[in-house]
Amino acid sequence: MVMWSICKVKRGPGAEWRPVPVPRIQRDEILIRVERASICGSDLAIYGWRSWAPGRLRLPLIFGHEVCGTVVEAGSATRGLSPGDFVSAESHIYCGLCYQCQNGMRHVCRNLKILGVDVPGGFAEFTAIPARCAWKHAHPRHRELGSLWEPFGNAVYATLAEEVGGKRVAVFGLGPQGLFAVGVARASGAERVIGVESVPFRKRLAKRMGADLVLDPRQENLVQGVRQACGGDGADAVLEMSGNPRAIEAGLKSVRSGGRFTAFGIPEDRVRLDYAEDIVFKGIRIYGIAGREIFNTWYRVESLLKRVDIRPVITHQFRMKDFRKAFAVLSSKEKRCGKVMLVP
Repeated sequence: MVMWSICKVKRGPGAEWRPVPVPRIQRDEILIRVERASICGSDLAIYGWRSWAPGRLRLPLIFGHEVCGTVVEAGSATRGLSPGDFVSAESHIYCGLCYQCQNGMRHVCRNLKILGVDVPGGFAEFTAIPARCAWKHAHPRHRELGSLWEPFGNAVYATLAEEVGGKRVAVFGLGPQGLFAVGVARASGAERVIGVESVPFRKRLAKRMGADLVLDPRQENLVQGVRQACGGDGADAVLEMSGNPRAIEAGLKSVRSGGRFTAFGIPEDRVRLDYAEDIVFKGIRIYGIAGREIFNTWYRVESLLKRVDIRPVITHQFRMKDFRKAFAVLSSKEKRCGKVMLVP
């Protein structure tokens, strides 16, 4: 049996729409008929063949890791999942046996493999995942948003690494993850939510998601502007969602002494820091965010989606075979987009 897929077949920019065999599942896996997928920033790195992708990927590879769909087959060793169940994929495939897995840190498993990066992914008509990495949905209303539980979970984990109720939160970078973080902070009782973004379209989306103020990173004295917007002392929590080196530097200078800095965005190169002044002497706490806490974050996602409307962040939808149009929208200089969805 053959399916169609978006496949990275050679080094360099681009990908191909090509037929490949439908995956044959192992005893502990399920086969999913993909209903929705969405494009992540890491997929842009793979498609454009830049940043970390050339040094990690083994080609050919079906990429894509934000995916949901209906179970069509369950391996003999699986439990609690049956054909017809609607699931979202947890993209961090953990072993369950290492020190990290056995101490509540499955998201940073020592033997971690990532769907669509280290193993074939979800930009296809069907995908196979370990049953332990499937989140079974109880309500059909999640079908159109199912692929977004994974990236929304990133924002939930990044925002709520510490509680934000009554806090002043600054979000640097208002791509889809940053926009989700704005919504999470607002729904979780933040006193004030400040966004930092240069793209007018995304500034407007941030307002819809609950930002009180959006500053332009190109303005003079950005750090002073963030501090003033947060009462003069600086932000209680800075969420760095862009990976831009200048945003990282400004974010570290914008967080108050004794505050919290969340590192989510992935820089394309090394970053220079004033380690003593911005970290040590200020006594700040830094959290590195890798995926989601499995599955604690997923339960928080389920609760928060009753209060956070993430639909404004979805701006485009394409047939999966038209993936080149989707990546062109995401790669445009104007960045007049939020989350881009793919439908087989």
